[in-house]
Amino acid sequence: MESPVISSNTCIVIAGPTASGKSDIAVQVAKHFHTAVISADSRQCYRELRIGVARPPESLLQQVPHYFIADRSIQEPVTAAGFEHFALQKISDLFKEKKVVVLAGGTGLYIKAFCEGLDNVSPPDPALRESLQQQYNEHGFQWLKQTVESRDPQFALQGEMQNPRRMLRALEVMYTTGRSILEMHGGTPKKRPFNILSICLDMPRAMLYQRINQRVQQMVDEGLEDEARAMYPFKHLNALQTVGYKEWFDYFDGLYTREETMERVAKHTRQYAKRQITWFKKQQGMHFVEASFPAVIQTIIQKLKI
Repeated sequence: MESPVISSNTCIVIAGPTASGKSDIAVQVAKHFHTAVISADSRQCYRELRIGVARPPESLLQQVPHYFIADRSIQEPVTAAGFEHFALQKISDLFKEKKVVVLAGGTGLYIKAFCEGLDNVSPPDPALRESLQQQYNEHGFQWLKQTVESRDPQFALQGEMQNPRRMLRALEVMYTTGRSILEMHGGTPKKRPFNILSICLDMPRAMLYQRINQRVQQMVDEGLEDEARAMYPFKHLNALQTVGYKEWFDYFDGLYTREETMERVAKHTRQYAKRQITWFKKQQGMHFVEASFPAVIQTIIQKLKI
């Protein structure tokens, strides 16, 4: 089938919560337009992580070109600003040969950075950062969670409340400016030199949670415990401060049973999915579409008027 004729360069964003089927649908959309996929996932970019980040299987990745997947080490810091720079350069290169490019993932801040740019947030205060880090090291995650909930309830509701690094950064900004870091990401969007059509995959919450539970069991069956054990020596790295690994690190430390660990992974993944949905609902221009390929492609054709 010939690619539909698009009058100007367009990026189709396929967003959605974890386990909603983004990878499969993104590939179908990319095949329809004979184009490539740029991943917007802050963890699938690490080559050492596969099972715990639900990296798409090679059989899927080989169907169309993919970028920002398994192309860097957990030792390399990755930020939203860094992703913005990478994705804008990559899409500029791709637009030299293609009219359409697909960007797909569930990291809301990365998608926002790409679509709108990031506002200038106050630079870190080294002394404050060190003080907060020491308190976290001494009092643990529960202290951090309660402090964020008390000091920055907006971040506690919408931010990544299973990511200590981002929680500590939220506290830095709040203590320094008196404002939530999320408010400081709400400035005037930057104008991109191409069109953007943003799609968020939608499905009933009960169905999504069932898919998450099934995925966690599948991960365990595929060897998630062994993968996490191999990553245990690197548990201090930011790349490992994420659902699916932290719970196993606690298990290796003797804090929970294996059964409790599996349930904690599922529970924390469901909570993360809920926060993703909340985030995407607040993004301007996001079209919520049934999480199936026919529904998505029909919406794209309608919105692009092709």
